[in-house]
Amino acid sequence: MAASRGVRFIITFLLLAVVTSVIGIAAIYSVVSAEPAVVSNSVLVLRVPGGMSERQTNPLLALLLGGGTTVQSVVDSLRKAKVDSRIRGVVLMPVGPQLLWGKAQEIRAAVLDYRESGKPIVAFLEYGGTQEYYLASAADKVFLMPGSPLDLIGVASYEMFVRGALDKVGAQPDMLNAGDFKTAANLYTETTMTPAHREMAESLNRDLYEQVVQGISLSRELAEDEVVRLIDEGPFLPTDALASGLVDGLVYADEIKRQPPFDEFDWHVIPDRDYRGVSLESLGLNQGARIAVIYAVGTINSGSSGIDLTGGEVLGSETLVSALRAARDDDSVRAIVLRIDSPGGSAVASDVIWREVLLAKDEKPVIASMSDLGASGGYYIAMAADSIVAQPATLTGSIGVVAGKIATRGVYEKVGVTVEPVSDGRFAEIYSPVIPFSDDERIKMQEHVDAIYEQFLTKAAEGREMTRDAVHALAQGRVWTGRQAKARGLVDELGGLDRAVAVAKDQSGIGANDEVELVAYPRERSFLDLLSEGFTVTQAAARLGWFPLPLATLEVAAVPLRLFRSGEPLALMSGTLIP
Repeated sequence: MAASRGVRFIITFLLLAVVTSVIGIAAIYSVVSAEPAVVSNSVLVLRVPGGMSERQTNPLLALLLGGGTTVQSVVDSLRKAKVDSRIRGVVLMPVGPQLLWGKAQEIRAAVLDYRESGKPIVAFLEYGGTQEYYLASAADKVFLMPGSPLDLIGVASYEMFVRGALDKVGAQPDMLNAGDFKTAANLYTETTMTPAHREMAESLNRDLYEQVVQGISLSRELAEDEVVRLIDEGPFLPTDALASGLVDGLVYADEIKRQPPFDEFDWHVIPDRDYRGVSLESLGLNQGARIAVIYAVGTINSGSSGIDLTGGEVLGSETLVSALRAARDDDSVRAIVLRIDSPGGSAVASDVIWREVLLAKDEKPVIASMSDLGASGGYYIAMAADSIVAQPATLTGSIGVVAGKIATRGVYEKVGVTVEPVSDGRFAEIYSPVIPFSDDERIKMQEHVDAIYEQFLTKAAEGREMTRDAVHALAQGRVWTGRQAKARGLVDELGGLDRAVAVAKDQSGIGANDEVELVAYPRERSFLDLLSEGFTVTQAAARLGWFPLPLATLEVAAVPLRLFRSGEPLALMSGTLIP
């Protein structure tokens, strides 16, 4: 009897603890998620950190563990501030570079759109690298800290090669590809750039550099030749940056309020972390006809979407197919914008998604919108859309296929380990992780790679209304900037998500000036979803960036080995995973 009462007490205690915890978390969520009070004469202080993702994939988890700013949140804050009569101005604070340039252009365009309100926006740089300054230059004025240099030095990119390390440990990369410019395998097979690789890298870097020069030239009202001359003189001491006309003042953050035009009124600071709590709907935005925005972010793989060990997003074909079907079957959704930020991945999973985009297009307009990346498999899933919109600096194209494996017999031999296979079937050991491909296996693998490449070409030709040979001339794995891709017919228009939405409105018969409600897919998980799914310490640490840089660097080489089976054909862009 006493034992029975003890068991009941323990069970009751545990149930009460669980219920109390749930109620406590729900109460915290309710309090923190309430809209903040915004007083008149407020100035929005908008910090733009580096390495932002497209959107918060788990807002509640971010709320409880410390979520960060996203591209979506920055753009939304500027949209709200543009029409919010309580906001008198914005202080833009870029505090780190984005990994690539498409997101920087997305935010820069939002700054220029905000300026159409006539309300002031100034940029404050604690440190100004090339990309931070490129973003800041879109503001009315640029202020730099008196003790901080302006590192406006141009654009540089780096490629990593691990062949030497593989040789040292006895591992043998055995790779096949379709296309001379399909350089994804070069990470493992080469010690330096091939001629085709260097040609492509130099072309991309030069075009990105020219876009930076042109953007600064327009915003600062300087001749392009003068901007080039100034870049070649960088980095600048603060006083030299001021004398050259690149910045408008040397001040500390607390001194901004004494600079024109903010010295004309007594203003109140509202940090963006608070202003994000103001809903778009409360300001008359995000209302009207509904357009689905489906986020296709991360390395493409079969199965469900998720987050890998170091916090990188994985784009699961099952998750995206479900989102496309939900938007397609929802009669209230007038059009679909497929928001892509992906270097590609599994060729099979890409083809699964492509098919679903094609089916959705039969029901309603589908517009592809590219962020930093819409390359290889990322381009594959876009080419079935009615129109493709990309930023000038988006990296896209990379129409090609790569496959292979890393044979590890030499590694085992170095440590005294022997691996003995037992197999039946002529090609049973084709995916063996121990030995390289035999001649017959290599022929068989190359047939598969070539067949997938031809399928890629054929579908791209149909989607772009080009001939197969015309696409092949632009393909072979070559990566293009969005601006280069548009000039070659691989992209329809240049611009960001707002431009893609405008195209979707036009193709679905919605007035150009009509406000629309953007419905995000995959849908954000609810409070109950999070509790039921849970999360591990590893996932939390990955999302918060608690892993040291060496692990993140090693992760570059490990991604294809971790996500895909040995020998799986990949539509994956090269170099995109290098930090």
